This record gives sequence, structure tokens and C-alpha cells, in this order.
Amino acid sequence: MTLSSTLNTAKSSLSNTSLQSQVLSKNIANSQTEGYVRRDASTVTNGMGATILTTTRAADPILQKQMLSAQSQAEGQDTLDTGLTNLKALLGGNDYELAPSTYLTKLRDSLQAYATQPDELSLGQTVVSNAQDLANSLNTTSTGVQAVRAQADASIKTDVATLNDLLSQFKTVNDSVVKATVSGGDPNDALDQRDQLLSKISKIVGVATRVDGNNDMSVYTSDGTVLFDTEARTVTFDPTGGYAAATTGNSVYIDGVPYQPGSGANTTAQGSIAANLQIRDVVAPKMQEQLDETARAVITMFSETTDSSGSDPMPGLFVWSDTQTPDDGVLESGISSSIAVNTAYVTSEGGTPTLLRDGGYNGSAYVWNTSGASGYSTLLQSYADSFDDSMNFDTEADLGDTSSVLDYASSANGWLESYRSTSDSANETKAALSQRATEAYQNKTGVNLDEELSRMLDIEQSYKASSKLITAVDDMLQALLEAV
Repeated sequence: MTLSSTLNTAKSSLSNTSLQSQVLSKNIANSQTEGYVRRDASTVTNGMGATILTTTRAADPILQKQMLSAQSQAEGQDTLDTGLTNLKALLGGNDYELAPSTYLTKLRDSLQAYATQPDELSLGQTVVSNAQDLANSLNTTSTGVQAVRAQADASIKTDVATLNDLLSQFKTVNDSVVKATVSGGDPNDALDQRDQLLSKISKIVGVATRVDGNNDMSVYTSDGTVLFDTEARTVTFDPTGGYAAATTGNSVYIDGVPYQPGSGANTTAQGSIAANLQIRDVVAPKMQEQLDETARAVITMFSETTDSSGSDPMPGLFVWSDTQTPDDGVLESGISSSIAVNTAYVTSEGGTPTLLRDGGYNGSAYVWNTSGASGYSTLLQSYADSFDDSMNFDTEADLGDTSSVLDYASSANGWLESYRSTSDSANETKAALSQRATEAYQNKTGVNLDEELSRMLDIEQSYKASSKLITAVDDMLQALLEAV
């Protein structure tokens, strides 16, 4: 080897060492930067036999795919779990002290007490007061359910706006990646930005990706709808101003395709949009139907009839937006929001609770206590007994077709608690899975300071070796010049 070639080798080694130091410094400086993927600088020999330095990014597509999927599932489950917790709060928490079932029990107990002493007016007033509490519970809970739906709708609106913005940013960054790749530049910083955007998108909708030539990436939802392919697809949503029981929320459209809500307590929702759609269009409406069936049953139970066979029923203690008694076993949408106690039974409104004992609000044909006896209890006892009688319910509410009203209201609590309990358990599992997947990805692609410091020592040794080689060549050249 000639002195000139030896000198060139040493210079090349110093140049590579300098570039390696730059990469190493960048890794260390970004060790705490979220989304930064470690760079590795290594020397390779090209086809001409020259040794050159290349910078590679420590990406791992398989681990990234697992991380994105886990993030989507965890976000969807957490969003559903939050919605279910809000719905449970409407019933008073773990003890369900604000639930209709609680007030139904109080109403039954006060009725039994009044039936025992039908001449005691204060007991009748207690029954009416408990009936008002029950109606208020149904009204308040129904209003709260619709508020949860409206909140989910508002969250969807926010998510859609955020998603469109992220896709717009993704277009800009993806173009930078392609441009740098085509021109032979360094696309690594842009690739980091693109991965960070992809992670944010995955928390709104589930994603799948495909990388084509020149690092050009296409993004799809988990069910195959195009989110980005050269250009960002438009995501549209028309929010609903207010919600009532019969209100149907609008769909979210991605590239013209309606996005589907999640299903089940261990939800299939990936990302927050699908979970909010599930709360708005599946879970809350089902709870509303159960409230409506409870309210319909209560109105029917306390309707006035001409005799004990139940002939010609008309609203009695409880009334609603219609003047007729609702049909047996047929869901009346929104009836729980309009149920109220008939003012004819309320003392403060000029009425009297003795109508419960005697009947007759709907005319003389509906009077049971025809003698006017103060100890008459037959009608009161029939009302008290009806709490345990089997009634027909609409199967649309998913709680069966026959039950007593008390069992039905308790089953509604159980339905929500079962749904929430399963969701809560799934939420813990998916959150742990997301954390582990993220940690696995970061361990593979992130910066480890111990490893970087070890590489720094290797670079230092390489620098010393190159310096010694240059010194040796310099000494030899000096000796040669002196000899000449």
C-alpha cells in the first residue's frame, strides 16, 4: 500500500467517524423526543470497492402495525367505557339510588301502607309524593341519556375535524418523504413525522397501511375504506343540534362510505369515532327504550278501569303526552320523558289522593268505592299487587317479553351493569396490551443512552486509530523528504 493510498484511507475513516458522531449526537439529543426513531450509521462497500457511510432508520413495520392496532382498540374501549360510566352515573352510581327501580320500590311500599290504612289521608299524600319522585326519576334519566348522546355527537364532530386536519398534514409530510427518497436526500425526519401522524390517526379510526415505491404510503381504515392514497380523502359529518328519544344521529362518511359503530361490551370499535357512534346509536338508545318500557308499564298499572277485569283503561295517577293509555306490550318512544303525576291527585294542586282509593278521575263509570267508605282498600290493594304481576313488554328493549315491573326495572339496571362491567374489564386488558405493544416498539426503535454511549467509545477508538495512522504517514513523509 502506498503512502498516498494509506493517507486517503485515514482521511476517509475520519470523515466517516465525523458523520457517525453527528448521527450519534442526534440520537442522544432526541432520546426524550416522542416519536423519534433511532438512526444507525454504518459503513458499507459499494460496487467500486469504496467504503461509504449510510444512515438507516431503525424502523420495525411489524411492531408498528401491532402498536397502531392496539392503540386503536384501547382508545375505542376507553371511549365506550367512559360513556357507560356516564350512563351509570345517571342512576346514582353503584347503589342505584337515583334509578327508577329504587323509586318503584318506595312507591310500592307506600301503597301497601295506604292500603292497610285507607282512611289516613297523609299516607295517600305520601304515595302521590313517591309517584312524583318516580316520574321525576324517569324524566331526569331520560334527559340525561339524551345528553350523553348529544355529548357523543359533539365528540364525533371534534374527532372528524381533527382527522381531516391530520390527513391534510399527512399529505404534506408524505410528499416530503417521497421527494427526499427520489432525490437521494434524507427522508428520516419526515418519516418520523409521518409515523407520529399515523399514531394520532389510529386513535380516531383504526388504520391499515401500504408502502409503495419511493416510500409513498397509502392509509386505509381497518375495514378497508381509503383514508389517504396520494391525496387525503374527505371525512364528513353533519352534527345534530339536540337529541330526543326518536332522534336518529347522522352517519360519519369517509370517502363517501358510512363508518360503522362498534358492537358489544368488549367493543369491536377501533378508535374514538366508532365507539362514540356505538354510545350514541346503540347503547344509549337501548337504555332509553328500557326507560320507556318502564314508564309505559307504570302508566298502564295505574290506569283507571271500569271493573277488575281491566275494561276501558284510561290514564289515572300517571299521565303522559297522549290522553290514552298506551298499548299493552308496545314500545312508546320517549314516553319516559313525558310521564308525570296527574295533578288531580296532588293536594297542592287542588287535587286529592283519595282518587287512588276510590277511583273516578275519568267519570262515575270508573268509581270503585261506590259507597264512599273511608276503609275501602280493594283498589289500593290491586295497585300494590300489580307491582308483582306479570306484564307484557316489547322485546325491542332486549329485556324479554314478560316480567313484573319491579323485575323489569331491576333487569334494566343489571343490563347496564353487565355491559359496563364487561367493558371495564376489556378496557384494562386493552390498555395493558397497548402499553406493552408501545413499549416493545419503542424498545426496538427508540434511543438507548447506554448503547449510544458505548457506540461513542467505539467511534473514539476509531478516531484515535485514524489519527495515529495519519501521524505515522506524516512521519514517514518527513523522513522521505529529509532523505531526498
